[in-house]
Amino acid sequence: MTPRPQEAARRTTVLRREAVVAAVPVALVALLTAAGPATAAGTVGSAGAGDPYFPLSGNGGYDVHHYDLTLGYDPHGGHLDGRAVITARATQRLTRFDLDLHGLKVTGVTVDHVKASFTREGQELVVTPRGALREGQEFRVTVTYSGKPKPVTDPDGSLDGWIPTDDGAFVAGEPQGAMTWFPANSHPTDKASYDFTLTVPKGHTAVANGVLLGQRTADGRTTFRWRQSEPMAAYLATATVGTFEVEKYTTRDGIEVYNAVDPREATAAAPVLKKLPSVLAWESKLFGPYPFRAAGAIVDRAPQVGYALETQTRPVYDSAPDLDTLVHESAHQWFGDSVTLTRWKDIWLNEGFATYAEWLYEEQHGGESAQKTFDSLYATPGDKDLWAFPPADPGSGEHLFETPVYARGAMTLHELRRAVGDPVFFRILRSWAAGHRGGHGTTAQFVELSERESGKDLSGLFRTWLFTKGKPASS
Repeated sequence: MTPRPQEAARRTTVLRREAVVAAVPVALVALLTAAGPATAAGTVGSAGAGDPYFPLSGNGGYDVHHYDLTLGYDPHGGHLDGRAVITARATQRLTRFDLDLHGLKVTGVTVDHVKASFTREGQELVVTPRGALREGQEFRVTVTYSGKPKPVTDPDGSLDGWIPTDDGAFVAGEPQGAMTWFPANSHPTDKASYDFTLTVPKGHTAVANGVLLGQRTADGRTTFRWRQSEPMAAYLATATVGTFEVEKYTTRDGIEVYNAVDPREATAAAPVLKKLPSVLAWESKLFGPYPFRAAGAIVDRAPQVGYALETQTRPVYDSAPDLDTLVHESAHQWFGDSVTLTRWKDIWLNEGFATYAEWLYEEQHGGESAQKTFDSLYATPGDKDLWAFPPADPGSGEHLFETPVYARGAMTLHELRRAVGDPVFFRILRSWAAGHRGGHGTTAQFVELSERESGKDLSGLFRTWLFTKGKPASS
């Protein structure tokens, strides 16, 4: 993600956009989780996935396999009509379960085609099926809803989710904005495949993740059908709408590229987007095969946003990106999208890696060496933002996307590279991407992999650079 407006001036690296609604006290989560009749003890899915930073994000008691989203959007009135069909498996006996949904009016819910009762409790859509679901049972939830979707405002003041623009909507949901436009199990630990059927007025384009299956215009409206087959966290989904110029082609490696660009940004974006195939090819050599069938970019004009986001297969940019930003968001397709964090506390696994990809690109394309970039950052006085907190312990959701996560996270990787040497270091990166492809990872797992691949005790290095407060001593 790229910098948020209020932080851009003080960050030394390209930052990616992420955030969350203010953390809810853990005690409240316990109350919500335990709520319900005594007879339902042990059969109610929890109201959150257990993330300490964002207790109400995600839900418990089931695992989603697939989302089938049918949306109709009127950019002029800002009205959305939605139908979500969610295929999931119960991980426990369930008499009740939650979905995350912010705002919007729910007009009906069924479970396996049988009408279910539902209530709204803040961001929770609480569903009670007519009969209890067995542990291990696959079931299908259908939710119909409508209204004017609105973004949420994160603790750092940035907007997250469905963000209206002058010709449509900029849709970027990290970490929890997905719930502003579809009911979801909105935590990265529950990844699923997606189908999107998006209908907008003729002349507008609706862009989602994955491969475009087809489009059809009738009665003044155009319907776009998209499919994201590889597992995806809800925060990485998009359904951005605008009056875009579209470019489609297939790379030499067989990747289907779809670029959608606001005409007002086309001239500035063209030379950078032209480099996308070479950037993906270069990153594939370093990190291993590109993890998806599709790629591309959505370049919107959304000055109120102030960031870009690595929406899976097709990053969304609020304006024409520069090359560093393109490299950064593309690297996230490996680190963040394919290999997804397990807890938001581990966000450095996304941002530190994508930032270091920028350093490596500069180093290998005639720019400054990664060592020189490191040295320049290390010269930053100890009382500055770079050293405000250790990257693997931001402290709360409010600080997830600040300088230490990005720059000091990248510095950690450079220290690892220096400690183990280039052959081992790049083997570690490829092994990380391959071993967790389509899944999740944790900081502890990355440390263990690094020690296994290098045969070295690296506990001191990671303790110093990831977990120790203040500016590390010179090594």
